Amino acid sequence: MFGIRFAKFEPTTYVFKYTKGKISAQGTGLCFYYYAPATSLTAVPVGSADVPFMFAETSADFQELTIQGQLTYRIADPVKTSGMLNYTIDNSRKSYVSDDPQKLPERLVNLALIAAKEAVKKLSLKEALVASGDVAQRVFAVLREDPMVQSLGTEILSLSVAAIKPNSETARALEAEAREEILKESDEAIFKRRNYAVEQERIIRESELNTEIAVEQKNREIQENRMASERLMQQRQQEMEEERMNFQVQQEERNRKLVELRTLNEKIEADTKAYALKAVMQVYEGLNPETLKSLTNAGLDSGRLMALAFQGIADRAEKIGNLNITPDLLNTIIRGQNSFQE
Repeated sequence: MFGIRFAKFEPTTYVFKYTKGKISAQGTGLCFYYYAPATSLTAVPVGSADVPFMFAETSADFQELTIQGQLTYRIADPVKTSGMLNYTIDNSRKSYVSDDPQKLPERLVNLALIAAKEAVKKLSLKEALVASGDVAQRVFAVLREDPMVQSLGTEILSLSVAAIKPNSETARALEAEAREEILKESDEAIFKRRNYAVEQERIIRESELNTEIAVEQKNREIQENRMASERLMQQRQQEMEEERMNFQVQQEERNRKLVELRTLNEKIEADTKAYALKAVMQVYEGLNPETLKSLTNAGLDSGRLMALAFQGIADRAEKIGNLNITPDLLNTIIRGQNSFQE
């Protein structure tokens, strides 16, 4: 009524109240009454805003790229922003009287586009596809120091690159290349695994051979030790046999000397006996045979004497006519003969 109106703004909106062409009030979250015919209101949003972007670029190897990301900014100096862009509100419709508020994010995206172009123009396709973080850091650093951003009174809070993608044909080619590379790596992994298995088998076989060699060496050492022991035992036996033979030789030598000495003694004894017998025989050579016979029979018993008597009779049987032997004489002879045999 009568042009008096009430205005209330959010805390994230910086308001300029112009009365008769001069600022009569300004600040965030204001609420006030004003006279509409003589008052102009400018509302600048100072809260953070997210602006998604997606644009096409070309890599250093002339491949098309699509850069997709998001820019976060806020108006840090509403005075500069309101001086560069028109944020005047239509009192009747409570909307901006121009499209300048929509141009601010467009200008920021265009600045990001220029910075991204500079960031990827020296990168090849494969390098750019994996350099989203590096590209985001470069673009963010450029925008923070850009004079246009500062003159607009804005502050870049963050910039992120969600993805850098090639076109569909290049993507399929890269997928095929990556697939071939994966298959190649898979084949190499299989080859390495088989090679590793072969190497392990070789190591196991070599270990087994080394074990067999060690066992053979140990058996050879045992055999050599056994042969050395047997050789030593044979040497000891040979030495013992030589000692025994030497002892036997010595014994035989002693026996030989003993036999020679005994033979010599027996010879001397026989010579002595022969000399004595020769001396006796020389004594008996001059004697009558009957006398010698009588001397020989002198010590005999009656039975032997009777036997000699019968022998003498038998020797002269041709000269004897009759011979009578009584039973008593015969018994005496028989008893004497038995006594002699006993």
